[in-house]
Amino acid sequence: MTSTAPSVPSVTAETAVTSIDARSGEPRGVVASVTSPEELDAICHRAGALVDPWRRTSRADRAAALRSVADALDAAVDELVAVADAETALGEVRLRGEVARTTGQLRFFATVITEGSYLEATIDHADPTLAVPRPDLRLWLEPVGVAAVFGASNFPFAFSVLGGDTASALAAGCPVVAKAHPSHPATCEAVLAHTRRGLAAAGVSTDLVQLVHGLEAGAALVAHPVIRAVGFTGSQGAGRALARIAAERAVPVPFHGELGSVNPVVVTAAAAAERPEQIGRDLAAAVLLGSGQFCTKPGLCFVPEGPEGDAVVTAMGAAFDGTAGFTLLDAGIAGRYRSGVAALASHEAVAQEAAGAQQGRTVAATLLSLDAEALDHATTQECFGPTALVARYGTDADLPALLSRLEPSLTTTLQHATGEPVADLTDALSRQSGRVVFNGVPTGVAVTWAMTHGGPWPATTSPYTSVGASAIRRFLRPVTFQNAPADVLPQELRDAGEGTLTIPTRIDGTLVLPATAG
Repeated sequence: MTSTAPSVPSVTAETAVTSIDARSGEPRGVVASVTSPEELDAICHRAGALVDPWRRTSRADRAAALRSVADALDAAVDELVAVADAETALGEVRLRGEVARTTGQLRFFATVITEGSYLEATIDHADPTLAVPRPDLRLWLEPVGVAAVFGASNFPFAFSVLGGDTASALAAGCPVVAKAHPSHPATCEAVLAHTRRGLAAAGVSTDLVQLVHGLEAGAALVAHPVIRAVGFTGSQGAGRALARIAAERAVPVPFHGELGSVNPVVVTAAAAAERPEQIGRDLAAAVLLGSGQFCTKPGLCFVPEGPEGDAVVTAMGAAFDGTAGFTLLDAGIAGRYRSGVAALASHEAVAQEAAGAQQGRTVAATLLSLDAEALDHATTQECFGPTALVARYGTDADLPALLSRLEPSLTTTLQHATGEPVADLTDALSRQSGRVVFNGVPTGVAVTWAMTHGGPWPATTSPYTSVGASAIRRFLRPVTFQNAPADVLPQELRDAGEGTLTIPTRIDGTLVLPATAG
């Protein structure tokens, strides 16, 4: 694979992409130029030229490239953290952990493609004895082509230029064109630079990951005919707009959007009686983590009426009251947070339980409450930032009906007492989300084989998770070869004697592992 060095566009006042200091609001400098239609077209075609070379690269070589990029980012962690902290105010500890998560998920997907079960390799040998004779059929999953990936505001590394969507797309065999987030463009450029170093060190094209800037460039990217799938993490408004573009193209493409959610938590009466202070402290810590800017933040907490429930709310309120002002990711997010809290507070059924301090550009943490029967559309939408709404309910029997009135979420959480029967509540919660958390908090999404970071619409637009091994399915499609000559088959689909079984394969209905291949 060859590499074409991107041209450096001329920058004008109208096209400048400026990095902003999140704490002061002051410009840090121009870091790029808004991507023009001509530049976008050239970028997409460079990516398109790499589709066949990259998909034909062996799984071992793709895995080596992912590990090389991870090594390059780890080597640059000090630089990356400094730039990201200036642009996001998320703090060194959080950002160092996020770089480690990002490089960890690159290495994780290297393991996924080396192991090979993600390909779903299936061989059904011809059987002329059946009533309807069966031909020889062999199936596996192929990369879809060039993927567009939109970076998120709240995770400048793990859900951005080289986040989970990019890692899984590259692992699948897809080149990526990433859309930089305007909240941290310098971070995006720094990540891209070190990604290119890692790709070059692995001996593959540095154009496997490219970057565009600008709102119009993002919309045009989704519409570009070279693009074959889109990964997005962000707001419902932006996600719905981009999903429409993807659906209305001459050739529609899948839009895998993670659009956020309210992530309800249920505290049973028995749990509130058993450990009210602990539950209250843990919920408050989860709400305030990262200034409330996690897509899995518990934004709606069902707490029982009565003294036990009051004790949970009191513990939450104490944590909120003791907070200083929070610096959010950018001025736009801070403005939407203030207006969102004001709208909730003005609702006739809502009361304020606690509020922290604020000063200058910072915002105050706010805890609100209402009677659960008064929940409506306005009070069950995500408010991105350090706030939560407590919904006081009557009895545990009321909970399934209350939950059914909510839009689905990424997560649901159940705080229950030791030994308490909760099968019915578990059923109700699992219908509402992609991940059910027991006696914990939903913040914290592990990059593992069993993780789901998704949920029914409108939490996500996709049946496939954006975190964990199944994320690779976003960028693959099934292909069946019927009565194919052995020499045109992928090595992984050939019979023993014509090739070697190197990955788990279902042969004539039986799953066969490499170690047991005969």
